Amino acid sequence: MLSIKKYAAIDIGSNAVRLLIANVIEQKGKPVQFKKSSLVRVPIRLGADVFMKQKISKENTERMLDTMLAFKLLMKSHKVVKYKACATSAMRESQNGKQVVGRVLKESGINIDIIGGEEEAAIIAATDLHKYIDPNKTYLYVDVGGGSTEFTVFDQGKPITSKSFKIGTVRLLNDMVVKESWIELEKWITNNVKTYEKLAVIGSGGNINKIFKISGKALGKPLTYFYLTSYYNTLQSYSYEERITELDLNQDRADVIIPALRIYLFAMKWSSAKHIYVPKIGLADGIIKSIYYDTVSSNTQ
Repeated sequence: MLSIKKYAAIDIGSNAVRLLIANVIEQKGKPVQFKKSSLVRVPIRLGADVFMKQKISKENTERMLDTMLAFKLLMKSHKVVKYKACATSAMRESQNGKQVVGRVLKESGINIDIIGGEEEAAIIAATDLHKYIDPNKTYLYVDVGGGSTEFTVFDQGKPITSKSFKIGTVRLLNDMVVKESWIELEKWITNNVKTYEKLAVIGSGGNINKIFKISGKALGKPLTYFYLTSYYNTLQSYSYEERITELDLNQDRADVIIPALRIYLFAMKWSSAKHIYVPKIGLADGIIKSIYYDTVSSNTQ
């Protein structure tokens, strides 16, 4: 007996808002499969408002509303049976975040959960990584966002510890990350990886996915610290405009890609990792899985 249902995840980040629609495939006697069906990304960049002025602007509130109405229609067209919308650091730090959430609910019917940094890290850590990682090895999972970065240490295929840091691409672009945050992150990484002899990094987020695509590497093969350093230096040698016209980067990617690389390079340096794996997963994938497993547990109670 085969059952295919469509679930959707809305990830309201500090840089972009995403709608992921996935097919959840159940077949008797086989593990459940999650297959991406559609991904839509809108670069609203809420963090630029919030980290500078503590509020979401009128313009971006309207853009958010238009985006949620569009997502609602897309979910209807795809016949999505369940969805979950989660907002991360920009929304949780904005003075008017709750009002924006209330307006979205009233005008679109979409209910948004504003989640904390630790909950965000836990959702990402719960993402099924067994397809991508060697259960006998140790990894530092780094999910870089616009407002924060979530770090998780995996050993023997299981999450050991997670932490969210207010170090993100939009914050770095606006020079809003204090030196103490970097010191705290370095201490956290070194303290939590010192008992492991050899470690690799797993990177998620739009910027590392783009870099991986540019590298031409086969899926499942890692990028090296040397490659990332070299690409970082290349990016810095081009102006913002040249990164768009000559390196073929989208305008909302061409600026944040450099601070994103800084975070990944520091994570690799402080964990002494020579390789970074890029499995193309993130918060939206974790949300899809949480909807499914919550549904299964409520049905079995």
